[in-house]
Amino acid sequence: MAVKINFNEAAAQTHTALIRNERAMNKSLLRMSTGMRILNAADDSAGLFIADMLGTVAKAYDQGNRNIQTGISALQIAEASAAQIFDKLQEIYVRAQNAANDINDPIARQALQQEIRNFVEAIQKIGTDTEYNGIKLLDGTYKDKYIHYGARLEQTVYISISDVRAQNLGAHITLLPGSVGSATGALPSNTNYVSSSNVTASVGGRVINATIQNGTNYIYDAGYVAEQINRNLGDIGFVAKAVNISIGNKYTALADISTSATVTFFVGDKSFNFTADTTITLDQLVEKINRAAATAQADLSASVSDGRLVLTSSKGYTIGVQVALSGTTAGTINLDQLIQSASSQTSTTAHAIKVGRLYIANDRDFKISGLSATQFGTAEIGSNTNSEFKNLYSIDVTTNIGAEVALLTTQIAQRTVDSVRAQIGATMNNLQSIFDSQKVAYDNTKEAESVIRNTDYAKEMADFTTYQIRMQATIAMLAQANTLPQLVLQLMR
Repeated sequence: MAVKINFNEAAAQTHTALIRNERAMNKSLLRMSTGMRILNAADDSAGLFIADMLGTVAKAYDQGNRNIQTGISALQIAEASAAQIFDKLQEIYVRAQNAANDINDPIARQALQQEIRNFVEAIQKIGTDTEYNGIKLLDGTYKDKYIHYGARLEQTVYISISDVRAQNLGAHITLLPGSVGSATGALPSNTNYVSSSNVTASVGGRVINATIQNGTNYIYDAGYVAEQINRNLGDIGFVAKAVNISIGNKYTALADISTSATVTFFVGDKSFNFTADTTITLDQLVEKINRAAATAQADLSASVSDGRLVLTSSKGYTIGVQVALSGTTAGTINLDQLIQSASSQTSTTAHAIKVGRLYIANDRDFKISGLSATQFGTAEIGSNTNSEFKNLYSIDVTTNIGAEVALLTTQIAQRTVDSVRAQIGATMNNLQSIFDSQKVAYDNTKEAESVIRNTDYAKEMADFTTYQIRMQATIAMLAQANTLPQLVLQLMR
């Protein structure tokens, strides 16, 4: 081999290997000291890109879950306040029920009215003041909002909370007063006291026909109409209630002549009759009515109040009565003492009917047709076709009718608040489910990033040990390479 002293090739190559080993060992030291496998883009450009994208998604998941937590916190505040409003509505309902009892005198009803007004003011304050970090939640302004939960565009949960202040809580109501009629002669033989036409309700753009019953001879029956509305239209929010209470004039006798009479009552699709002297006492008449009604399973009860006959149909069915005197001698039949607001008739046979009050309510504005103004009379609230909105401020329990309307108003208001609470609860459950799912996704994404980006210490320590051995061997060999030029001295001796 050639022997030279100006350039030591073996030493130069060994030095190059030393530098290379030193660089590898230093990088290994950095990886173990930082825990990062990729220290710069040169280490793994593709891996760096993938790891950075995974890191962004993981951070977005983490921020999304924080968004969810703040959203749930706000909704918890809203739901708790709505629960307080519902509790206040329950108190209003109970006091309206108390006021509907005619045992209360005007002073007692005024006291109940004042209590209700206090509850209404409390509801207004809760609805107005409930907030999260300055954001009002229950006053109707928190509508069409979104909670962004995901790592990508438009991964959101929609939130819209209705206005539950007192001024917006209530019911759209139509109150038809019912009619009274009396005349000579017998009632039609086919009297079932039901409508011969359809009742059509329209709310929120939806129209549903509720067939009452077809027939030739008919009289409107508030109780039957209420049952059909609740059965056929309840799924779109309708609530109907019928009430029929008749309080006759001071009772003296069935007629002004002394004879016997056949008394027939019609209640809904039930009827019953009994024979009595026209001089029968009020207590005896009540006993006969109740006994015969129970036998016929008719929804009618009779009682006495201050010398007056009180007839009640708990379901609001039309009450009809027919009195047929025996013989051919006409007499004045005191229908006004049997049916409230009826008139007495001079004949051998006379009849009177009383159609009950019909309350129809919904949480939205509605139109209803098919309810004859002739039979029911002009609506006291709303009209025979259009409803009228009654909010909590309109509640007036100083009269029996006002208390009944208050019950219906409060019932619909409770349903509205419960719907809001149910919506809030469903949204919170949805957000919690998303939170749990995203937490798992976050963990898995961070693990996927870690596989690419972070140091595998077992592998790196093995590599580092190899680099150490190589460094030691290279330095040893460099020392040997540096002694090679000394061999030239031996040739020169």
